[in-house]
Amino acid sequence: ASSGNYTWTLENVLISAACMLLSGPLMTGYTQVVNEYYDREIDAINEPYRPIPSGAISLSSAIAQIWVLLLAGIGLAFILDQWAGHQFPTITCIAIGGAFLAYIYSAPPLKLKQNGWLGTYALGSSYIALPWWTGHALFGDLNPTIIVLTLFYSFAGLGIAIVNDFKSIEGDKQLGLKSMPVMFGVTTAAWICVLTIDVFQGAIAGYLVYIHQNLYATILILLVIPQIVFQDMYFLRDPLKNDVKYQASAQPFLVLGMLVAGLALGHAGV
Repeated sequence: ASSGNYTWTLENVLISAACMLLSGPLMTGYTQVVNEYYDREIDAINEPYRPIPSGAISLSSAIAQIWVLLLAGIGLAFILDQWAGHQFPTITCIAIGGAFLAYIYSAPPLKLKQNGWLGTYALGSSYIALPWWTGHALFGDLNPTIIVLTLFYSFAGLGIAIVNDFKSIEGDKQLGLKSMPVMFGVTTAAWICVLTIDVFQGAIAGYLVYIHQNLYATILILLVIPQIVFQDMYFLRDPLKNDVKYQASAQPFLVLGMLVAGLALGHAGV
């Protein structure tokens, strides 16, 4: 949407579906399996029913899945570059960079998730910036303005990433992972979570006003309001109990807000 070049043709719909396959089942799947593999000791404490600690999937099967998803993702990224006519393989580089980020997020020695701020921002940028760059590059030219704006927007994704940490507090403490709830406590971490989600979406709305996209900015703010309501109804009252319920209720509005922002940027020709 942010490229401003998308048109509704069958070819573009199919290419968009391929891009979703790349960003979703393949690269997100790779990320999740890598995380499952390296978190198997923590999961044995926090969530022993998960596939690897429960024995439903062997370590060799997990490794095979990692390689299949990674190679399929990079291969599809290269095909999309060819379709887009890129002389420089932008989408392939994004896929490789995202795969590397996913690896150092979960795997030692860097294991970014050991640090609450670095780990959650890495995850947040994977939620927002990387798939946004891929879609934009597929139908337009990825430029520095879009890169900076989406990296800024990814701080809202940092908040979403914090939500995932509340279910793992005991295991994180035992294994020395400094997640946000471990570092700041449940209540403070919950407030950091909701404030980053709301403030950075509001800041993006402010930028849309700055580039004279007032209608889109208004819609984005209206989409933030139900998120605040669900934060008060569910998350802030009991983040340990209501984390999944909050995500299911509020996250669709955040995703719709991203679409609105993308449409605004495309309309403005950013």
